[in-house]
Amino acid sequence: MPHTTMRSNARALHSYSTRFALTASCAAVQLLAGMPGLALADATLPEVTVKDDRELPQLQLNQTTRSGSYLAVPVKDLPASLDSVSSEQITERADAAVVDAVSRTVGLTATSSPGNGGLSFASRGFNGVNSVGVAEDGIMLGVAAGTTTYPHDSWGYERFDVLRGPGSLMYGSGTMGATVNAVRKQPSRERSVEAMVGAGSNGSARAGIGATGSIGQEWSYRVDLYGERSDGERDLGRSDSKKIMSALRWQPRADLRVDLTADISDQKPERYFGTPVVDGRLATELRDKNFNFLDSDIRLKDKRFKAKVEWQPSEAVTLRNELYHFKADRHWKNIEGYDYDRATGTIARYDYLEIGHDLEQTGNRLGVVFKPGRHQIAAGWDISEARFTALNNSPYSGDSVVSAWNTSNGYWDSPDVYKARVESKIRQNAFYVEDVWKLSEQWQLMAGLRRDMYDFDRKDLISSATLDKSLGGTSWRLGASYRINESTNVYAQMSTGHDPVTSLLSLNKSNSGFSLTKGRQIELGLKQQLGNGRGEWTVAVFDIAKKDIITRDPNRPSESIQGGKQSSKGVEFTAALNATKSLRFEGNLAYVDAQFDELREGSSGISRAGNRPANIPQYSANLWAHYSVSDWRASLGLRHVGSRFNDNANTSVLPGYTVADAVLSWQFNPKTRLSLVGRNLTNKTYAASAYGSTQWLLGNRRSFEITAHMRF
Repeated sequence: MPHTTMRSNARALHSYSTRFALTASCAAVQLLAGMPGLALADATLPEVTVKDDRELPQLQLNQTTRSGSYLAVPVKDLPASLDSVSSEQITERADAAVVDAVSRTVGLTATSSPGNGGLSFASRGFNGVNSVGVAEDGIMLGVAAGTTTYPHDSWGYERFDVLRGPGSLMYGSGTMGATVNAVRKQPSRERSVEAMVGAGSNGSARAGIGATGSIGQEWSYRVDLYGERSDGERDLGRSDSKKIMSALRWQPRADLRVDLTADISDQKPERYFGTPVVDGRLATELRDKNFNFLDSDIRLKDKRFKAKVEWQPSEAVTLRNELYHFKADRHWKNIEGYDYDRATGTIARYDYLEIGHDLEQTGNRLGVVFKPGRHQIAAGWDISEARFTALNNSPYSGDSVVSAWNTSNGYWDSPDVYKARVESKIRQNAFYVEDVWKLSEQWQLMAGLRRDMYDFDRKDLISSATLDKSLGGTSWRLGASYRINESTNVYAQMSTGHDPVTSLLSLNKSNSGFSLTKGRQIELGLKQQLGNGRGEWTVAVFDIAKKDIITRDPNRPSESIQGGKQSSKGVEFTAALNATKSLRFEGNLAYVDAQFDELREGSSGISRAGNRPANIPQYSANLWAHYSVSDWRASLGLRHVGSRFNDNANTSVLPGYTVADAVLSWQFNPKTRLSLVGRNLTNKTYAASAYGSTQWLLGNRRSFEITAHMRF
């Protein structure tokens, strides 16, 4: 649930960023409308043929990515578990939302809600935005009040990489379970245009366009625009979002490149905080009802600007510097709690929450890569400052009782004043070094070390009380990969990481005495490519232990201390198989055995030792089958999430579910593919996640959509 927000000023960069955003936006309009020499309707536009039988990426084991290492290491040689979901796979599966696309990867399940920004996941026994990070091109926006909101949709991204297990070496604190890294599409001097339009059930519609090409001899560009809207399945279900992503690249010579990017996003999600639960069971008769105010509001606005320089003075040395400024403005004004009384047919409404986040972050990343002998070595310094102003109407008083059937939703009416309450600031410095040592054609060793230092300041704008706090965390990874043959690798690694006890930008007096939690992981794995392009598969076995989580003092249960422990171990299997020229399979299966080894909760210090953490399924799985014949392709997908507990006491259970989706595509002509998309084909009613103890957030019921994808 969101709590409060912050405001920050980086005037020089912000002024530049704003001017660049306006310039890029105008350039995008001109480019897409018909700028001479670059017009989409230019008669000289070269013919591009889209082949139906092109080989779609599978597990991308040959791909070189910097999502799991600072160095250019193919995924098959990386001693860590890393999955990728490519833009081609996203199109084939019709996964427009980021949360849908990445939760197709092994062991990653969505725990999203309107309160946490819609980008919350569970992985390897750890849950939430303070343990599973979300980054774009390697940069994470500071997490405030347990909320992550960007990126929302998958348009404009080349792929989404998921690094599982502790990711602090790459991304800093808050990445014990996994890290999702969104990788943008890059400018190209080869001109191309792609477009998508779609419409379907519940008044849904979406459209996107992306264009790239050259400007003169040294410049290239990329512009991506996207928008979507829906009336939703229930009252107050309307939602919409839109964005522009723009990039300019200047490359005066082969060894020097400058990239400028400017993005603006505006989201208005559905104002739905769940369907009531009675005695641990869903009130299915209310699944189409929404008990929020008529003038309720959720608004999430993001602006992001970056300038990156890369210089390669020699084949053995590469220098990079990236300057960035991010800004997020968020607003919630809703009734978020509902209790259903079946006997009287009424809903008691509570938690009248109006909350605002004003968050800005400015930073710089400096790195160098050099290659002495059989080594590749990366070293760097990351520095950033984030400012957060929290606005709210605490103490959120007010309640009302309405009919469950003839609901008079009413309008916002709270006696509590909405205003800025807290300002906080956090300065981060991180230093890292990583070495890849190619001992032989078979053996490769990797070692990395990173130190994160955080200086936190907080000011209560009501009482003028202040708080200063310094935190630090050291993370490292040591791994080895052995190439059995050209197609098979085995690996082993040990890594460490750290998570905050709460969002770093939201520390307060009650948790200011705590340090970062610490964790370590041992992982073994195998990655193999089958002969003749028949497929790829991987398996990973892991064991993670995390200590210093918050627990109750066994001698004085009224006090909270650090000293709790939790652990998880499990197996993850992924595979992609070309059974025949026409039939392909993609799938994964994860088993996680997670538990609290030491945890006491409540005023009496009740032990939760041996219990499974909330929102963690023991089993999760995904399967896709694709059958192609001539210009047609049929795809059927299954997603399974096992049952989860809704509390650490393990008394409330979210039932497991299996959902079927399908896509039927027709290559209408070399440039256009038409698709019929069906979601939740069996029309299953299921809880995607929970919102507190009295509400479940339901997954969408059966729906259909027709889309057209075009490439020019």
